[in-house]
Amino acid sequence: MKTVFVGKAAIVQEHQAATDASKAEATLREQLGRFGASIFAVHDISLSISQPWFVPASALNQLRRDALQALEAARAAGFVRLPRAKPVEPPVPFPEDTLSYLANVYNQKAHDFYIKHGVKVIDAAYESKEELGEVSLMITKHCVRFSMSLCPKQAKGVIGVKGTIKAEPLQLINGKEKLTLRFDCKPCEMHVVGKMKQSVLNQHAKEMKEFPMQFYRTRPAPQAKA
Repeated sequence: MKTVFVGKAAIVQEHQAATDASKAEATLREQLGRFGASIFAVHDISLSISQPWFVPASALNQLRRDALQALEAARAAGFVRLPRAKPVEPPVPFPEDTLSYLANVYNQKAHDFYIKHGVKVIDAAYESKEELGEVSLMITKHCVRFSMSLCPKQAKGVIGVKGTIKAEPLQLINGKEKLTLRFDCKPCEMHVVGKMKQSVLNQHAKEMKEFPMQFYRTRPAPQAKA
């Protein structure tokens, strides 16, 4: 079902006969039909005139803008907001009751959402700077070993190669920074492993004094029922 919005616009313009009748009518249709940058589309323009009149482009542009404003106002007046769906009660339990930093829980609202859905232990997102050791900074399907034709799966069954290639760690080195590449061949994943820089940790410590946030590192003790 289509929704029809009605908008009207008018201008007062002195009648001036067009020197080129066919060109004048084409100009009217072209100027009035330029709705390209709006949310509306022009499907047809009907002109009811006694004769082709010359109308300056500036007047036609103003008429079109006024018509667009009228259509937008009519659309806004007819807008009906759908009622918000009622939340499921009790909340649907999350498939896991423990989340690592990979769940990317960084603010209190995200934390409260998972608690509401039954999660018991929530590690902070990596951006919270609580993971001090080496962790997977990025997990990707792109594999350096595969690109170098050193994938154990590629070598599987190849005579003279089978068993000689192992998914051992490699390193990415950029100046003094070193990142370890570890390979989980079963799901075909490459992990870029590293740890947080001390300078980043120092800056974060200052920020946490101003905006502290609490996360559970161990499962909280169950509360006694009344």
